[in-house]
Amino acid sequence: MAVNSREELNAGVFENETIDIAHYLGIIKRYAFRIVSLALAFTILVALLVMRMTPMFTSTTTILVEADKANVVSIEEVYGLDTKRKDYMQTQFEILQSRQIAERTVESLSLYNNEEFMPKDEEPSFVDDLKANLIEALPFLPQEEPKELTEEQILAAKKRKATSMLMSALTVEMVDNTQLMRITVTTESPTLSAELANAVADVYIENYLQAKLDMTAKATSFLTESLEGLKQKLDVAERNLAKFYEENQVVNIDGVVGLASEELEQLSKQLLDAQTSLKLNAVIYKQTRNDVSLDDIARLPEVLNHPTIRDVRRDEAKAMTRVSELSNVYGPKHPRMIAANAELSSIRETLNGQIRDLITSITTQYEVSEDRVTQLEKEVSRAKAEFRGLSELDNQRKGLQREVDINQQLYNSFFTRLKETDELGGFESANARVLDSALPKYVPSKPNKKLLIGAAFVFSIGFGVFLAIAMETLNSGIRSVEDVERKLGQRMLGLIPWLPHKKKTDLPVRSFFDGKKHQFAESVRTLRTSLSLLNLDKEQQAIMVTSSVPKEGKTTVSINLAFALGQLDKTILIDADLRRPSVGKQFNIPNYQPGVANLILKSHTFDECLVRDEESKIDILSAGTIPSNPQELLSDKGFNELIEQLKTQYKYVVIDTAPTQAVSDSMVIANSCDSVIYVVRADSTSEKLINNGLSRFLQVGHRLDGVVLNQVDLRKSGAAQRYAGFYDQYGYTSHKNS
Repeated sequence: MAVNSREELNAGVFENETIDIAHYLGIIKRYAFRIVSLALAFTILVALLVMRMTPMFTSTTTILVEADKANVVSIEEVYGLDTKRKDYMQTQFEILQSRQIAERTVESLSLYNNEEFMPKDEEPSFVDDLKANLIEALPFLPQEEPKELTEEQILAAKKRKATSMLMSALTVEMVDNTQLMRITVTTESPTLSAELANAVADVYIENYLQAKLDMTAKATSFLTESLEGLKQKLDVAERNLAKFYEENQVVNIDGVVGLASEELEQLSKQLLDAQTSLKLNAVIYKQTRNDVSLDDIARLPEVLNHPTIRDVRRDEAKAMTRVSELSNVYGPKHPRMIAANAELSSIRETLNGQIRDLITSITTQYEVSEDRVTQLEKEVSRAKAEFRGLSELDNQRKGLQREVDINQQLYNSFFTRLKETDELGGFESANARVLDSALPKYVPSKPNKKLLIGAAFVFSIGFGVFLAIAMETLNSGIRSVEDVERKLGQRMLGLIPWLPHKKKTDLPVRSFFDGKKHQFAESVRTLRTSLSLLNLDKEQQAIMVTSSVPKEGKTTVSINLAFALGQLDKTILIDADLRRPSVGKQFNIPNYQPGVANLILKSHTFDECLVRDEESKIDILSAGTIPSNPQELLSDKGFNELIEQLKTQYKYVVIDTAPTQAVSDSMVIANSCDSVIYVVRADSTSEKLINNGLSRFLQVGHRLDGVVLNQVDLRKSGAAQRYAGFYDQYGYTSHKNS
């Protein structure tokens, strides 16, 4: 049942576990003095350091970078600039921060000789001297031979150092969605900061103009050299063209080529017509040479399609038609029939005569056409040869003319660019201008002493709170009622406040009766009340007091609890710590006085072992003769019989036992007791150690009435609230022994 009750208590505690703001506020309140002390100490230290810091002054120059440059003359090709690119502003931003600008600024202001900007080198520090001496004393270390520098090397080193210092002091910022840039310089001098910021802006603008001048000079030099070469090429080309005209005696070669082309075209057309006529006459001519009859020749398509033959054939067809028509009406001897036949015969004779004439004419035409074709072929060949010669001359002329034209075009283009470059040589168009010049600001920009000191105070307060909560969280000791319930899972029976006394000495045994220590007495009475309420059903009580380890004050609790119970009824105090008994020492009982061990062994009578304390009216049984086997002796039934016998004679039997983590004697004694009180020294014994001791009682199934928190320092802030109800908070108590 005892085990289950503890599990239920633990479950109830952890189920309700949330972030307890009041708990953390209580921690802060308890450590408030230390937190504030830490904050003040840290803030004072930071203030001292801040006061020794050199004030720095910042000045800013604002410049406007012209992304769209005015196009005075179209000469972008010469400079190769494209100011409309998206990365133009970023490029100018990087140029402003470049080492080149810093070096030119250093040169322009001679910053390497400015003691305000570059203080003189200080004497070697103690650390430098110590390092040098150490290297000399230990020859096996790498030795650096001193190098003698020339004046030029020293000056170059100073310039490099000044440049690096300026770059560290310089900050460039682009204003979003604008073409503005802010040049900020921070130094120890307000006037120097303003001067440097303005100088950087001027050097940046001059650097751009100088770059333009350099590019113009290079472009002019390049164009001049190129122009001379182009002039020579143009002269050579013109001389070659003139020589060509002179050698070929050609004035207008284009017209001559045109006439030759027309002549060749006409001759080609005449040749084509002659060849066509020759082909037509060749058919009839060949037939006449093959002994073909006149009728067969008349049937040739060339003869039939001849205009003369075609007309006669038409007349013949008409005559034949007429004869055919008349034959249907008249007889062969009819005059009209005779006349029609005579007409038809006449026409046929005419046709034959025409055919014979045509044959004769075609023969003549064939011979003439053949001669004509031969003559025209010779003329065409001659015209082609002449045309080819003229074409070659024309191609040579065109090639020479093309070379002249190209060289003339290049020469004119370069000559125009050269003139433009010369005109722009003295025109300085900057890509940026100063919008706001830097002015000296005599209020330091850094360090912000108030801000740093305030931040140090806030940080130290926060760090102190963190340390307090961390210390409280990491502390494994038991400090409060919450710790008893949450960490140990036990009820709080009461607490015993810490009383000032000499170190390495015990608390005076009769502090309970000291009127000046009424809080201590009242806390013991509170413990007595809590214990009595837990055991209302019992007429006699055997109360065992134990702890985890020695020096937790269990004997003091046992003695003062016996004093408090003795004020209510008959009480006896027993020292059952047979290994290191201390009750007898507290009451100055001699070591030879028989006690518990003697009664168990029955070597003495009860009256011989009993000691009466007249002031507190309680009886005392000391440990007696210390045996060699105390645990076996306490396990004997004689001890249990002794406790049962004492319960018949006394209302309260208070038993002081050995610590649970040292020996197991208390486990044996607990079987003979009605109540078990576990004493815990506040803020001392670890939680793990206490739980180990408590678990030993729970494992054997013995009930624990609760925990007494001993040696609590009530002077700590918040103690009254943490332990309210367990001691006389307001001094409302009687100083009389009751």
